[in-house]
Amino acid sequence: MPQIAQLPEFWSSQVFWTIVFFAIAFFVIGRGMVPKVMSTVDLRDKQIADDLAAAQAARDAADAQEEAWRERENENRAKAQATIAEAKAKAAKKTETKLANAQKKIDAKLAEAEASIEAARTSAMAEIEGVAAEATQDIVSRLSGEKVDKRTAKAAVKKVMTNA
Repeated sequence: MPQIAQLPEFWSSQVFWTIVFFAIAFFVIGRGMVPKVMSTVDLRDKQIADDLAAAQAARDAADAQEEAWRERENENRAKAQATIAEAKAKAAKKTETKLANAQKKIDAKLAEAEASIEAARTSAMAEIEGVAAEATQDIVSRLSGEKVDKRTAKAAVKKVMTNA
C-alpha cells in the first residue's frame, strides 16, 4: 500500500498542523470565547439569584402586609362586635324601661278598673238588697195579706244574702 509508505514523510507536518490548529482553537475558543460564555452564564445565574431574592423579599413583604391587614381586620371586627353588643344592651335597657313603664300604666289602669268594678259591685249589691227587700214585702203582702215594714224586710234579705 503506497499510502502507508508515504506516512512517515507527511507524519511530522500533519502533527505540526494538527498542533497549530488545536492551539489556535484552544486560544480562540478556550481563552477567548469560553470566558465570555462563562461570564454570561455567571451573570445570568447572578441575575436569576437576584430576581429570586427580590421575589422572596416581595413575598415576605406581602406576607407581612397581609398579616398586618389581618390584625387590623380582626381589631376592627372586635370593635364592631363590641359596638353591636353595646347597641344591643342599650336597646334592651330602653325596651326594659319602656316595658316597665307600660307595666306600671297597665297596673294603674288595672287597679283603677278593679276599684271601679268593686264600687259597681257594692252599688249593685246595695241595689239588689233594696229590690229584694221590696220584692219580699210585696210577696209577703200578696201571699199572707200582712204588711212587713221595710226594716224587717231588709234585715231578712241581709241575713239570707250573708248566708248564701
